[in-house]
Amino acid sequence: MQLTNRINRIQISPTAAVIAEADKLKSRGVDVADFGPGEPDFPTPEHIKKAAIKAIEENKSKYTATGGIMPLREAICAWHKRELGSSYEPKECVVSVGGKHSIFNVMSVLIQQGDEVVIPAPYWVSFPDIVKYAGGTPVFVETKQEDGFSVKAASIEKAITPKTRLLVLNSPCNPTGGVVPPDEFARILAVCQKHNVWLMGDECYSHFTYEPHKPYSISSAAGSRENVIIIGSVSKTFAMTGWRIGYTLGPETLIQALIKLQSQSTSNATSIAQYAALEAMRGTMETVPVMLAEYAKRRKRIVEGLRAIPGVTCEWPGGAFYAFPNISAHLSSSSGKPALAKTCTEISKMLLEKVRVAVVPGEAFGAPGYLRFSYATSIERIDEGLRRLERFFSRAEAAS
Repeated sequence: MQLTNRINRIQISPTAAVIAEADKLKSRGVDVADFGPGEPDFPTPEHIKKAAIKAIEENKSKYTATGGIMPLREAICAWHKRELGSSYEPKECVVSVGGKHSIFNVMSVLIQQGDEVVIPAPYWVSFPDIVKYAGGTPVFVETKQEDGFSVKAASIEKAITPKTRLLVLNSPCNPTGGVVPPDEFARILAVCQKHNVWLMGDECYSHFTYEPHKPYSISSAAGSRENVIIIGSVSKTFAMTGWRIGYTLGPETLIQALIKLQSQSTSNATSIAQYAALEAMRGTMETVPVMLAEYAKRRKRIVEGLRAIPGVTCEWPGGAFYAFPNISAHLSSSSGKPALAKTCTEISKMLLEKVRVAVVPGEAFGAPGYLRFSYATSIERIDEGLRRLERFFSRAEAAS
């Protein structure tokens, strides 16, 4: 079958592939310590589920406006003002089928053949492929482990060329948990404005930050927001990953272009999910600090556990729910011991095969030598996974 050049530019999401392999084993009754899924393990809050049930009972199951029901767009703007200090009007908001869909739409509207998109690395797996699908070229800016994987404005400016159209900034970051401080955000914004480059902030993890960091949006600091785009979602903050509701905030002309595109693709996001998201935005936030407190406990357990394994180093993530340890010492010969493998992709396969631990290799995020661990799982499963990792990296299991 002949397929388009566009589809051949991209690959299946590496995280989805890892999850699929782990799920195959679990479906056969195999006990897998699964650190793959990047989604909360908490249920959607009851008041949100009840709002969806009410919407079903009231037959709110018809098509809606392509850009989303007006009460939800109003509620998103009000929530951003209340929680993050930014100021938007409903005409500057469009509701989509999840944050990934929002990003795909933005890239489709802004990026043309030959345009460059600057992406700090390590990066979320989908950013480069979406750029390629749109016809653009991803340009990567390396961040350093010793800096907490936080990108610097000076590094961004060095990567900008006359072809640069967009900078993608994900803070807190998936996969590293890196957080860009507000003062650095301001410097990065100034660089983008100086060079007439769009700045897209993926802020889906904004409310999962650990001290001393606080929830923050670049839109609250912008003197001029003409080149600023905000991507948000209810998936992480409200444990609603499967509901598939995301949104974009930006200049009205951009929003109208996004609505035009969406009118010829998905049309509206699911009506029932929109009413659930409306309750999430209008209702209580009391479940968020509960989730964050539990993530903080898990963060402590997994980082300390990983650091206790010889040859493994791990920074404290400033946000999100991922640990991103460096295992490069195990990819080279040392102290008379042979390397376990040549790549982290090989290591991740060995971990799943030999000790039934599922992780995502750093190569998927543009970071050879690293593994991503999601700690959106119980303390008990984290402890079990750490025990298996200790066995593996002691070489006893790896060599068998």
